[in-house]
Amino acid sequence: MKEGFLHYLWNYQLFDISKLTTVQGDAITILKRGIYNHNSGPDFLNSKIEIANQLWFGNIKIHSKLSDWHEYQHETNFKHNTLILVVVWDCDTPVFVTNNTPIAILQLQQFVSQNLLDKYESLMVKNRYWIPCEKEIHTVDSFHFNNWLEKLFINRLVLNSKNIALLLNISNNDWEVVLFQLLAKNFGLKINGDSFLKLAVSIPFSVLRKEQHDITKLSALFFGQAGFLSETVEGSYHAVLKKEYTYLKHKYKLSPMLKKEFQFFRMRPLNFPTIRIAQLIALYHRYQNLFSLLMELKTIDSLYQLFTIEVPEFWNSHLSFEKESKITKKKLSKPFLDLVFINTIIPLQFYYQQSINSLNEELLFEKMKGLKPEKNSIISKFSALKIEAKNAFESQALLELKNNYCESKRCLDCAIGSQLLRN
Repeated sequence: MKEGFLHYLWNYQLFDISKLTTVQGDAITILKRGIYNHNSGPDFLNSKIEIANQLWFGNIKIHSKLSDWHEYQHETNFKHNTLILVVVWDCDTPVFVTNNTPIAILQLQQFVSQNLLDKYESLMVKNRYWIPCEKEIHTVDSFHFNNWLEKLFINRLVLNSKNIALLLNISNNDWEVVLFQLLAKNFGLKINGDSFLKLAVSIPFSVLRKEQHDITKLSALFFGQAGFLSETVEGSYHAVLKKEYTYLKHKYKLSPMLKKEFQFFRMRPLNFPTIRIAQLIALYHRYQNLFSLLMELKTIDSLYQLFTIEVPEFWNSHLSFEKESKITKKKLSKPFLDLVFINTIIPLQFYYQQSINSLNEELLFEKMKGLKPEKNSIISKFSALKIEAKNAFESQALLELKNNYCESKRCLDCAIGSQLLRN
């Protein structure tokens, strides 16, 4: 029996507490189970129990079997002198503390119901399903389920915050730089995300600030750094940008990427890296203080309005420098902007608001609930299990549930698993 499950049993008192006795036969009454200690030492601190009508205050240690006590050499650790009870699943040997005083022992297995053990076995041991609680998840009541979704969503934001913190540290706390890098990665989508981030890192933001007022220079900077101007291509527009980039490269001592680092294969034309780079150029040509504007956004409609941009005219009739297309306005679509909002703007707003002590979780929730849920294999699978994501808030929470709880079978840390076990 895993110790984590025993900790869980003791923490939630999921056993028959009415007739508890030590292995020596003394009656036990639990008055205070103690504070769960996630650090080294006793597992529960400041407990209060009554053994054989005598009141005890102290700490509790939990093991799968008592022989683990000697394996870990607890009898030589003075920290365990404050123990008042050792809880085990299998009592296979007596234990003592450093002064050779015997300790009261509770063998838990005889007080735990077989029904609970069967549920635990189904969740944690058997590996037949996509998620451990696949057959029961839809039975969890909406109150517990929705509360857990809120915590999962916040967990996902906290996880994203680690990457933001890292980028901030590298950029000397320049929020505009971090926004640029995260937006670039988002514009590259899943296939070209890493290449777009590399492109953003390769462009000194001080250079971008100096050149963003001139759309030709800005275009030369982006496409030159991406490696699209290294070859000779027919057409005056490419020639103009190449000439301009040659000057910028020498002036700022720039090192370009290789064109082959960007993928075109099996991509929709509007997701071609050339089109997404052109849209990113148009965005930064239009706004000089984009971070401040985005942090003030209160509604999704204001996001759509802010990102209403027009690419340089050349790109309305081209998909690449070599390939022409039917003349269309290469605008940013709402589904694409929803992804920008979900993956970049909301995490940045969350972390920024935290940094200035003005976090408004409810407003963040409201924004996410106004967006349609993402479409991917994980969300589709949850739908097949009768768990429908009605909005982006719920789809993000379900992604967190699957990736960081179900995949590693953290059922005991999950409110859904806990609810199913205790029902």
